Amino acid sequence: MDGLTELRESLLTAIRTYEPYGGRVRQVRILLLGPIGAGKSSFFNSVKSVFRGHVTNQALVGSKTTGVSEKYRTYFIKDGKDGNTLPFILCDSMGLSEKEEGLHMDDIPYILEGCIPDRYQFNSMKPITTGLDNYTGCPMLKDRIHCVAFVFDANSVGHLSDEMVEKIRRIRRELNKCGVVHVVLLTHVDTLDLITKGDLIDIYRCVPVKLKLEAVHRELGFALSDIFVVSNYTSEWELEPVMDVLNLSALRQMLWAADDFLEDLPLEETSRCF
Repeated sequence: MDGLTELRESLLTAIRTYEPYGGRVRQVRILLLGPIGAGKSSFFNSVKSVFRGHVTNQALVGSKTTGVSEKYRTYFIKDGKDGNTLPFILCDSMGLSEKEEGLHMDDIPYILEGCIPDRYQFNSMKPITTGLDNYTGCPMLKDRIHCVAFVFDANSVGHLSDEMVEKIRRIRRELNKCGVVHVVLLTHVDTLDLITKGDLIDIYRCVPVKLKLEAVHRELGFALSDIFVVSNYTSEWELEPVMDVLNLSALRQMLWAADDFLEDLPLEETSRCF
């Protein structure tokens, strides 16, 4: 446990002292995307809990079938209750659905470009237009999304509908066009058959988890090195170091992915609006 605690503190220090590549922005923006109920809001809550020092639930959490995120939220996280704001922003969006009630595909380019404000109310039947209130017509680099994390429930990721798979592939094509690096967060692994919370300390060696990673790679085309296991706080009352290490490790990988985006950005695009 001492080694786990040391790793947790090392990750906390690395994230607290992180500076985006080249000083091009003060904070990187990480967009969470995924099917309804996959655990996007719970991941934000879990990350905030680590830095707050106790389990917290700022973002409302829904079920696997309904979800509650209908607004676009940009979450700034402080280090402690009254500490400094950390160098990343987690952006939560409406969940994806093969039906009509999910995030509209036409909204995604506007989100990536940084055109919509915090608390924008999504409408599945009415995509974003340039005439909406508080629309940012000339977003700067700091407003853009610098990394996208697809969030999938490990229990259902191998059984996504053809419609959902096509939506994800379509989004990935848009991300590739924009040059935005994207990764996968796999949630609810501790509820898989034959997996217990005691397995989290060495989760990547567990056969059921390996099979899920390979399923994501095979069905959706993500590189195995871009798929990370996280463990959200859903029923716990106290922080658990092994859960924190998984979540902080994934967050650090996303910060590095954002750096890749910033480093690859042509110099002329770092100071103009989009």
